[in-house]
Amino acid sequence: MKQFVLLIILFLITACSGNKKAIDNTEAKKVEPKVEIKKDTDFMIREDVTVDNINLKKLMSDSITLTKVKEVLPRKTDSLEFHQDLSKRTFNSADEFWTSFLVTHVSDNGNVNYETFRKDYKGLRFYIKTIQNFIPKENASKEEKLAYWINAYNALTIDLILRNYPLKSIKEIKDPWSQRLWKFGDKWLNLNHIEHNILRKMDEPRIHFAIVCASYSCPKLQNEAFTASNLDAQLTEATKEFLCDTERNNISQNSLELSKIFKWFAKDFKTEGSLIDFLNKYREIEISSKAKKSFKDYNWGLNN
Repeated sequence: MKQFVLLIILFLITACSGNKKAIDNTEAKKVEPKVEIKKDTDFMIREDVTVDNINLKKLMSDSITLTKVKEVLPRKTDSLEFHQDLSKRTFNSADEFWTSFLVTHVSDNGNVNYETFRKDYKGLRFYIKTIQNFIPKENASKEEKLAYWINAYNALTIDLILRNYPLKSIKEIKDPWSQRLWKFGDKWLNLNHIEHNILRKMDEPRIHFAIVCASYSCPKLQNEAFTASNLDAQLTEATKEFLCDTERNNISQNSLELSKIFKWFAKDFKTEGSLIDFLNKYREIEISSKAKKSFKDYNWGLNN
């Protein structure tokens, strides 16, 4: 009888051991499959991804597709979504993208709607990130460099305002032109550096009517991107518009009431003669060399 009981116990132990192995084998088959990431994949779409995580050299190789961009940007609140019209379009270049942005948020008079710009803030940051990765090379033409840095200056100024919005003047921001908030290549740049160390050194005084410091007395913000192929015409048009704007300048044959831009950057307008010589290039009525000159007060109120 004892032997019989021992045999039953032995049988049960063997059976349990076999079941355990079967269970172990089943569990082993439940190991999570490996996720293969292709070599050309630069990012994975996920909820917490930000613009800074995106490798734009891949994303921007052929065109800018905002629908594609939306997939990799954070979707936190409706107020930060791209503008409905822009989100459904594909752009062939960063300039075309920037023009569409400006047309959407800037009036023909140069008034900036910062409220609606805030709704497209991710798009603005995407554009800035894009140009940060495509700095003109040393052998680029003067026109390419000028157009690039003019567009950059204007975009960064809007970014600076939106970082501190709401406000009534750029001067409410501490050291607005000295804040190094944007990295281009291996350098952190501020607006002062772009204006004085890059743009002004290219000896093109008309840049002063293209770059805008978000203030009422500034030249109007053009609602199109500056492009290398059309730069001369664009700078000429911006200059003529500014000189004809009686709220910024009052110009007649014998009297000049000018924007302080002509006082602050006087040297820039005398590279090929006098200030009068410069003005006469862009005015139909010739100004006398003996015209009396004064300067208007500068209104630093926001250009909205």
